[in-house]
Amino acid sequence: MAARLRVRRPSWLSPKVFRTEVLAGLVVGLALIPEAISFSVIAGVDPKVGLFAACTMAMVIAFVGGRPAMISASTGAVALVVAPVVRQHGLGHLIATVILAGAFQIILGALGVAKLMRFVPRSVMVGFVNALGILLFTAQIPNLLGVPWPVYPLAVAGLVMMVFFPRLTKVVPAPLVSIAILTVITVAAGIAVPTVGDKGKLPSSLPVPGLPDVPFTLHTLTVIAPYALAMALVGLMESLMTAKLVDEITDTRSNKTRESIGQGIANIVTGFFGGMGGCAMIGQTMINVKNGARTRLSTFLAGFFLLILCIALGPVVSRIPMAALVAVMILVSVSTFDWHSIKPATLQRMPIGETAVMIITVAMVVATHNLSIGVVVGTLTAMIIFARRVARLANVTAVTDPDGGQVVYSVTGELFFASSNDLVTQFDYANDPAKVVIDLSAAHVWDASSVAALDAIETKYKQRGKTVEITGLNQSSADLHETLSGELAGSH
Repeated sequence: MAARLRVRRPSWLSPKVFRTEVLAGLVVGLALIPEAISFSVIAGVDPKVGLFAACTMAMVIAFVGGRPAMISASTGAVALVVAPVVRQHGLGHLIATVILAGAFQIILGALGVAKLMRFVPRSVMVGFVNALGILLFTAQIPNLLGVPWPVYPLAVAGLVMMVFFPRLTKVVPAPLVSIAILTVITVAAGIAVPTVGDKGKLPSSLPVPGLPDVPFTLHTLTVIAPYALAMALVGLMESLMTAKLVDEITDTRSNKTRESIGQGIANIVTGFFGGMGGCAMIGQTMINVKNGARTRLSTFLAGFFLLILCIALGPVVSRIPMAALVAVMILVSVSTFDWHSIKPATLQRMPIGETAVMIITVAMVVATHNLSIGVVVGTLTAMIIFARRVARLANVTAVTDPDGGQVVYSVTGELFFASSNDLVTQFDYANDPAKVVIDLSAAHVWDASSVAALDAIETKYKQRGKTVEITGLNQSSADLHETLSGELAGSH
């Protein structure tokens, strides 16, 4: 019995794993402070709204998520989606949006949306990441306009420190060192620049659950539903992309459906605690995994440590100069962007259709400031390009018997709505002999359009008193043809 109990013990109970998980959680908790505050600023809410979201998202997802060691918190992608809600309707509507987005994620997770991720092409993924980098960068521009001149040298100094400090040591996150040094300089020298405290009050107590301060009417639902759906889709996309990345790094598999539903539960809890919601964070997850974390304990502790730090160090955090956070977010945006994807050598090798899909995705996201619209448009564009490419692969070749008694048409390729339209025009109805054989052994019939095209070909030959024999259908093509043939006369 004792041996059986030992086997079931969680891996993090071993002292070595426990120490690794605790240290990784502490480093991530510290690193989350500047980013959570920065994302609060992007969303246009008090820093505590982003900080509470980061705490509750991390602690809840540690229990209900499908990917151990992945960090979920308030993120730039979600902040960009919900920012218009705060601007136009206020904080109450934001909280309601977060709760509704969580409900959407649970529904989408239960419907198996995780499986749909395989239909999002790599070029759309690259466009998504690049657009996110561009939007994070442009969101910093207002913090650099109409500000005292010391903001500029402070921001540059912050960037320099974050680039060069990791060469000395990686034990402490460079953004944290940069923020600490810039805060000490501005406070000690009495430099008057915008601070985090100017953006709103930091938490001084634990968050208390409550309902969003909005009228519970159909009008409220119609206002928040589009933003909630966009947030749900963006959150799931980023979370599932991050989970896939961690799977590859750790050589382990994760439960994507559980992760999708878990994201929804975490967002609902976060909403009721007054947070701005979030999703998986690629950057913080990489910090956690690279520090050796592999279990749910590090995810939970990242949120727990962040909560303690915020409440204990609130007065200190409020004196952080905004220039320091701008520098952090500029570095995050630069490291988010996939620079390899726009190298001339990469662009030359990449098929023009793939590059076009990436550019269209980026352009749509930057134009609409909505990541989900960009991904949907990019994916549809990729599907159209793919359909056109595959449609060209359907070929028809004719071989007439020496005695002229029959002609065999050999059809090769994929027959679906895009390729079957041209199929009808590739037969010589007037001059062919009395017997026509259509050999489909090197083809596949995918849809009703193809069956309708084959029916139309048979009809045209019969009108001229000629017989048609269709041969070589594989099992699924034969089943579809048998079910639909002769039933589609009105559709062609």
